[in-house]
Amino acid sequence: MALATRIPVEIISVDSAQVYRGMDIGTAKPTPAERAQVPHHLIDIEDAAGSYSAGRFVQDAHRLIGEITARARLPLLVGGTMLYARALTAGIHELPLADPAIRARLEAEARALGWPALHARLAAADPVTAARLAPADAQRIQRALEVFELSGRPLSQWHAGEQAHPAPPLRLLLLALEPSRRALLHERIAQRFGEMIAAGLIDEVRALRARAELHAQLPAMRCVGYRQVWDWLEAGAPGGEARDQMIARAVAATRQLAKRQLTWLRSMPERQVIDCLSPDVGRQVGDLVEAFLRGVSGAQPRL
Repeated sequence: MALATRIPVEIISVDSAQVYRGMDIGTAKPTPAERAQVPHHLIDIEDAAGSYSAGRFVQDAHRLIGEITARARLPLLVGGTMLYARALTAGIHELPLADPAIRARLEAEARALGWPALHARLAAADPVTAARLAPADAQRIQRALEVFELSGRPLSQWHAGEQAHPAPPLRLLLLALEPSRRALLHERIAQRFGEMIAAGLIDEVRALRARAELHAQLPAMRCVGYRQVWDWLEAGAPGGEARDQMIARAVAATRQLAKRQLTWLRSMPERQVIDCLSPDVGRQVGDLVEAFLRGVSGAQPRL
């Protein structure tokens, strides 16, 4: 938002949770005022009962990059879903499309047998993929089994093969906001989740649970924060220590997410790192972007 005061930009969200409608507080969506001030894209484009994928993101992002550039504005891609970022910059495998019937059957089997049982089934069909997934990682276990049933090939073989859709060339400036002090980051994560609770996250999840078509195994409901509040509400929303434990689990899950994001970022040596704990992050970003633009001729870059 600070950059938008210096350069005409439009923001493309790189966030796998902000795509879902009705999930505002727990995803920290930009406020209506912020979205009115600067155009934002790929927010509130999917119902919480549906699903969104890296493949769809790449298609949508390339379309938006072209449209924004045609308006003589700078496409600014912002968010922490690193799988989406990598798919955009490095290309994506042409995996089989989702099959609602297979997914529904797998979810029914998981409700009856538990996801660890389906993880064991995956281990027999695709031991490489199963080895990197936790027995309770419902979303990824389901997708791996779905791919195997649809294609007869393990997901690990798909990933080991050639990319069917290499990334089109993009002129990129990659800026990574990373913390210089991990302890302070953890403090901010705890404070941020507390603010979400105070802002009404529990009521937001309660409203989602009231929709008959939503259940805990949907991709939207497995998002960090939502999953922990959903489970707590499922248990009857007990107060006291149980509520504190729910908050602690959500904070711990967010810390794990941040750790994975940093691991992804450190695999991108081309990135320029800015300390996200610095009081003048906005100025630093603006200076880097303006310097980059001065050194670029021809096609407009994307950030």
